[in-house]
Amino acid sequence: MKFKVLILPILFLVFCSCEKEQTKEIDLSGEWQFQIDSLDQGITGQWYAKNLFDNVQLPGSMAENGKGNDITVDTHWTGSMWNDSLWYKDPKYAKYREPGNVKVSFWLSPEKVYYGPAWYQKKVSIPESWKKQHINLYLERAHWETTVWIDEQKVGVQNSLGTPHDYNLSDYLTPGEHTITIRVDNRVKDIDPGVDAHSISDNTQTNWNGIVGDIKLTASSPIIFQNIKLYPNVTDKMVTVKGQVSNSSGSSQKCKILLQVREVGHTKKELQKVIKEIEIDAEGQFEIEYAMGDSPLLWDEFNPNLYNMQLRLESEQGIDQKEVTFGMRDFEVDGKHFAINGRPVFLRGTLECSIFPLTGYPPTNVEEWKRILKTIQNYGLNHMRFHSYCPPEAAFQAADELGVYIQVEASAWANIGDGKPIDQWIYKEAEAIINSYGNHPSFVMMAYGNEPSGENHEKYLEKFVEYFKKLDNRRLYTSGAGWPLLDNLDYYNHKGPRIQGWAQELNSIINAEPPQTEFDYDKLIQETPMPYVSHEMGQWCAYPNFKEMSKYTGVLKPKNFEIFKETLEDNHLGHLADSLLLASGKLQVLCYKADIEAALRTKDMAGFQLLDLHDFPGQGTALVGVLDAFWDEKGYVTADEFREFNSETVPLARLAKRIFMNNETLKAVVEVAHYGERPLNDIIPTWELSDKNGVSYAKGEFPKTNIPMGNGYRLGEISVDLNTSEKAQKLVLTVVVGKHENSWDLWVYPSQNEPIVKANQIMVVQKFDTRTINYLKNGGNVLLNITKGDIAPKKGGDIGVGFSSIFWNTSWTNGQKPHTLGILTNPKHPALAEFPTEYHSNWQWWDAMTHSNAMVLDDFTPDLKPIVRIVDDWFENRRTALLFEVKVGKGKLLISGIDLHTDLERRPEARQLLYSLKKYISSDKFNPEIKMDSDDIKSLFTY
Repeated sequence: MKFKVLILPILFLVFCSCEKEQTKEIDLSGEWQFQIDSLDQGITGQWYAKNLFDNVQLPGSMAENGKGNDITVDTHWTGSMWNDSLWYKDPKYAKYREPGNVKVSFWLSPEKVYYGPAWYQKKVSIPESWKKQHINLYLERAHWETTVWIDEQKVGVQNSLGTPHDYNLSDYLTPGEHTITIRVDNRVKDIDPGVDAHSISDNTQTNWNGIVGDIKLTASSPIIFQNIKLYPNVTDKMVTVKGQVSNSSGSSQKCKILLQVREVGHTKKELQKVIKEIEIDAEGQFEIEYAMGDSPLLWDEFNPNLYNMQLRLESEQGIDQKEVTFGMRDFEVDGKHFAINGRPVFLRGTLECSIFPLTGYPPTNVEEWKRILKTIQNYGLNHMRFHSYCPPEAAFQAADELGVYIQVEASAWANIGDGKPIDQWIYKEAEAIINSYGNHPSFVMMAYGNEPSGENHEKYLEKFVEYFKKLDNRRLYTSGAGWPLLDNLDYYNHKGPRIQGWAQELNSIINAEPPQTEFDYDKLIQETPMPYVSHEMGQWCAYPNFKEMSKYTGVLKPKNFEIFKETLEDNHLGHLADSLLLASGKLQVLCYKADIEAALRTKDMAGFQLLDLHDFPGQGTALVGVLDAFWDEKGYVTADEFREFNSETVPLARLAKRIFMNNETLKAVVEVAHYGERPLNDIIPTWELSDKNGVSYAKGEFPKTNIPMGNGYRLGEISVDLNTSEKAQKLVLTVVVGKHENSWDLWVYPSQNEPIVKANQIMVVQKFDTRTINYLKNGGNVLLNITKGDIAPKKGGDIGVGFSSIFWNTSWTNGQKPHTLGILTNPKHPALAEFPTEYHSNWQWWDAMTHSNAMVLDDFTPDLKPIVRIVDDWFENRRTALLFEVKVGKGKLLISGIDLHTDLERRPEARQLLYSLKKYISSDKFNPEIKMDSDDIKSLFTY
């Protein structure tokens, strides 16, 4: 192929020539004939030569058109059950397995399900002007395998999950009437991307059947552009344009390629025009260097500047035109960091797992994706990982416009490397994704998929990474999201830097270590010779929000929520639904804050990917978001509050502990993580210690400083003598750096509490024994605080009480601890008058939760209202208590599921809570309403 390049400094009139407009596109959306092929007999029965008897609307899925089968206990789902198989045999779910009342607990329920081939057919009239043109059939977001016939001629088969299906129909369509028949098959057959891959799984988007994006025929010159790739070079201020030209005219042709770049935005400034002359036979490639001027606008999260490149291919056969949006950016590895155009980047990301309850599939319109991405930006995030799937074009366009960094995956969560068809399909899928979306500046990272398995997966992925690094260097590559670590990776995406991991249960940092903010992952990061991004960090649950159930107006219904709501109401707790949500939500936010701050404290860490900013309604029902499945707030944290600890600039305090006595000194080392647009200069950071009413206890400022890009920048130390704090109270330490502030709750207790009046008239015991019972019968006031392990298994002893929220959910994890979601209490209850608290868990409850058993009150009257409830797992919805009071005989009994007698010299919170409870039961305010027999109380214990 011969060529020469001309650069034209004058107005390029050819781009605005007024050639006669002819029909170049036929929109195929609308009514299609349709037929389900559940017996898979359509091919042998030549359905492409027959009229189909039903009809549907496309774009759309079968479920949206009301086609398919109702859910039954025999529905064969696309997705792993894990422990959710209990739904099929547990007696408590028996009524939800009855015909007409089938409700599954493990994910949202499609109104209709269908797995197999379905046929779609439409008649089309091809205009005379399309004669000898290149004609293309474009199917956006077909799911999954398509086979196309024109009239009775088979055109071909395609099976990409992440990219459009394009069929060249030039040899099949002539002017006049034709029938297009498309067979769509959504079964998992020889190619198995994994039944839990979010590209196909019923866990989230559902394994739907249909075509849900643009469906159209296009006509162009027989000489066309193909696979245009733009390679920006920020250093040299150039863009290398690489592409292919296909010539189906049957003879050699001389052509002109004309290029011009224009800014996207208000200015629409046009750059120089370039012509390249070529001569082509059947096909050829071209490469053109395009200069972007002296000061090209760069693309990043703060300034997502975009350009459009117009490409025009002229020949005697006609004209083909393309328009490609791109950005000038270099996203690179710089030691253990990422850098965008030479500036350090810290990825603050969330997953998107194809969770779209109204449709059951990801949207193909830009505005909806902009709504989603603007939401994550409002919460301080700059990155989104698409878990085991690739989103439609609209998601990339929205991310380009808003400045969001994207990690895309080749539609798999699979067993790989053993020579099965999936191995080659992943290569094909990844290459199709790069060819379709690779020009988008937001597409900065790529993995094969999620958490690979297979005996030879490491060797397979080493070759996978090597191949794609050589194929297209416009982004960074890793093996799999999760693992393995290989020498040739650009970055490592692993679960190590998290405060709670799979199977850690109560041995995690947050549940096993007393409250502090000093720990980080420095050792782990320094041992890893590349940027380290934390994999699926968080996974902290909140209680279900039943008010969101009315939002499910589409194809997916919250039958799982219905189960949880019904069991809550059956156990006389329905009136507390909102309170359980809010209390558990506050704990969830506390856990996310601890997770995120630990990452930001870690020098040289490259970023994190949360699972998840919004709820994941599958895999057992994992309510891990501070937002619901629709990306809406739940009511317990705002975007501004979340951004205090999760944004481009976050003040951080390293505290050895959070609980102090008033004869101690509060000490903190203060630093900042700053990944803004530029360094912060001439900043005077300030700090203040204040009480719950905002009254200042102490304050100060640090020396004026220039804050560079990065984290671990030390601002100074705080030292405050706490001896003027005379009462038990919560104090809040707030640090302000420019326009950014962050805060930490602390508690100060008296080193010497005032003597309790009538202390000699109460009894504090550890066992509910004969002596205690007799004391109560004679009218005594008793505080019973158990020894952990005293509660009978069926009465709560087998409940794994932890400080943190539930990790992922107990159904999918097969009962991993903790099983609880914190506390719910009335902070004004007199029993807690000397133990300041909110209505929900905060760090001062860590000691209590780690030294306690839950007590299940289900066998007692529902009129018994605990002073402090434990928020139970929504799969159980038991009436669980940490503190409750009753009358026994003539006496009054306060029962604490917390051990308030062991090792008290090292447990200041326990000493203070014990003092508060003793003071309460010695007062006239101690007056339980419910009377119980001593035998009922005995039933709680193992002895």
